[in-house]
Amino acid sequence: MSNRASDRRTPTAAEREARKVFRDTSVKSPVSEHERAQQAFHANRERLKAERLAREAAVKPKSKT
Repeated sequence: MSNRASDRRTPTAAEREARKVFRDTSVKSPVSEHERAQQAFHANRERLKAERLAREAAVKPKSKT
């Protein structure tokens, strides 16, 4: 079996499509440090927003009575 470029054949369109279909889709691309920091920032911001809204909702009924 030789490994020359001239001896290798290019895959057909059907073979390329089959590779796309059967490729392991569970493998995720690695998340960069910046993306991880952004995700943590947004999650924390949403948590703090929910806490703030809950505090404001708890205060409003007391001021009406």
